[in-house]
Amino acid sequence: MVLLLPDGEPESARGPSTVSHAAALPLARSLARAGRGDGLVAHVVRYRGRGWNGTDACLAADASWAADEAVRRYGDVPVCLAGRGMGGRAALHAAGHDAVNSVLAIAPWLPEDDVAAQPEPVKQLAGRQVLIVHGTKDARIDPELSYRLAERAKKSNRDTCRFEVHSDGHALRQYQDEVHSLASDFVLGSLFSRAYARPVADALAAPPPLGLRMPLAAGFGRTLRH
Repeated sequence: MVLLLPDGEPESARGPSTVSHAAALPLARSLARAGRGDGLVAHVVRYRGRGWNGTDACLAADASWAADEAVRRYGDVPVCLAGRGMGGRAALHAAGHDAVNSVLAIAPWLPEDDVAAQPEPVKQLAGRQVLIVHGTKDARIDPELSYRLAERAKKSNRDTCRFEVHSDGHALRQYQDEVHSLASDFVLGSLFSRAYARPVADALAAPPPLGLRMPLAAGFGRTLRH
């Protein structure tokens, strides 16, 4: 089971965004096609609202609820949480759920460093496969924030890696096919114990900073499999 977590907003009392929900559908369809032969099910989570809203962490709570629902509906199945933007942050936060075995965070929204605030948690990532993907030209979310989080996570969880999509922005439109192929390789490898493509295996095995600044090669999924 893979649960797709759409983007959201830092603060909002409005209902869920239909635009963000629709934006998550292409990746959900791509993953469902790639895993059809293995019985993979992909669902896009419908949040109660669109705001993270400080310590309420509403989107992370919705992600945990969705994992509960996956277990209720499908039984004892491993779950991958895959989110973009604020959904990426929700996936990282909700990784401690017992059913979750892996996390895919695409251009995750993360707060700017603040010495007066608690740092983003990483202990819940222990024992999970973790992949972060970020465009180096992201003008909306500083990619160095996801690097620093991955660096902290790697200290307690060796199964953490991060790919950089050079010259691409927040939406990762220029290399969308490669990002989808990377996502499929990671999700199927994590959930079904398949061998990862060589770049993913190398990124997971490499020490920082190499495994956290792995470049996503053009054509990944077409020419790079093992």
